[in-house]
Amino acid sequence: MRKYFITGLLVLVPLFITAWVLSGIIGMMDNSLLLLPENWRPKAQLGLEIPGVGALLTLFIIFVTGLIATNFFGRQLILLWEAMLARVPVVKSIYASVKQVSDTLFSDSGNAFRQAVLVQFPREGAWTIAFITGRPGGDVANHLQGDYVSVYVPTTPNPTGGYFLMLPQADVIELDMSVDEALKYIISMGVVSPSPKLKAKLLVKD
Repeated sequence: MRKYFITGLLVLVPLFITAWVLSGIIGMMDNSLLLLPENWRPKAQLGLEIPGVGALLTLFIIFVTGLIATNFFGRQLILLWEAMLARVPVVKSIYASVKQVSDTLFSDSGNAFRQAVLVQFPREGAWTIAFITGRPGGDVANHLQGDYVSVYVPTTPNPTGGYFLMLPQADVIELDMSVDEALKYIISMGVVSPSPKLKAKLLVKD
């Protein structure tokens, strides 16, 4: 009896979590229906809500935007739009920062997470996996004595939320595992262990 119950859990739990995540994503994408006039929405036309229609609309908007942005006219339009945003004091800072992050994350050459590392967080003696994102810059670097690295500590099981830390390089341990392996390890809450490799080594300066 116990064997059958556990087997059922092993089959259903991944399916349930996958369906739950997809349901949340589709539900969020369905909000794009708010862009349509109320009498154009499925509820007004058919008398009932149809989950997923907004997600299809979102995908269509993304595709059309990409299609427009790849031709000469579209690129000029985007440059004009960005030039207009650059004139708005608060908006230009937010837009420029978000654009830089999105370009790093979604571009083919993007390398937002450079290396999986081991750090002590949230207190000394407690260890977690983090990702190196670069080195402190600007005036921040002027106030940090010695070599520091910027790291992102993701939460589990949802790695899209987390903490940004600047730590001494000597306190960061480089792990001999890929970023994908580290993400799987975090999302699974340590259940899916990466294949054993070389012993972790102290991070050395670039």
